[in-house]
Amino acid sequence: MRFANLVAALAIALPLATLPMTAAALDAGKDYQLLSPAQPTDSKGKVEVIEFFAYTCPHCFVLEPTLNAWARKLPKNVVLKRQPVIFSDSWEPMARVYFALKALGAVDKLHDDVFNAIHVEDKKLMDPDTFFDWGAKHGLDRAKLKAAYESFTVNADIARAKALARAYKLEGVPALAVNGKYLTSASMTGSHEKTLAVVDALIKMESTPAKTNKAKKRK
Repeated sequence: MRFANLVAALAIALPLATLPMTAAALDAGKDYQLLSPAQPTDSKGKVEVIEFFAYTCPHCFVLEPTLNAWARKLPKNVVLKRQPVIFSDSWEPMARVYFALKALGAVDKLHDDVFNAIHVEDKKLMDPDTFFDWGAKHGLDRAKLKAAYESFTVNADIARAKALARAYKLEGVPALAVNGKYLTSASMTGSHEKTLAVVDALIKMESTPAKTNKAKKRK
């Protein structure tokens, strides 16, 4: 192929490579799993996306900045929820960290800091006292943090986290679920970026029926 023709071919191919993925292009069983049975969601009238993660997971740590940037561009009809996963007893302490911060309204402020503390600073936050001391250094009331960590509410959150891992048939993290119907991950798609492209396509697919129904009601 002549150089000029090669340049022309690349000029056409590169934009196509960066186009958003469409629902029709998705490969069920490869790009995502269809959940059976579908799981109930808490966000009525919205498309619900759940990020299943663990603070100790290095792949979750790598995904987080990309996911945060992606989340800032989500349409108004989409809700992103974070859900710690517990596969065994050793996973429970860090799930408690998340739920204790959530109980105190500190997740948005300290979520990324927890990841950094573990993966960059090598802090052993799975030890409760180490976590309480760490939280105090980050502006939280140590006594209130300890009380939240051991609270009935957080115990209930832990039980629900274990149940969700079973219901969604999770085998690893990070994983993303869309509207209780679909599950995808980088282990399926090959990269975090493609996973989010798959999620975008699934969101669009789930949003379309709602738009169609609204249009019908107006007529």
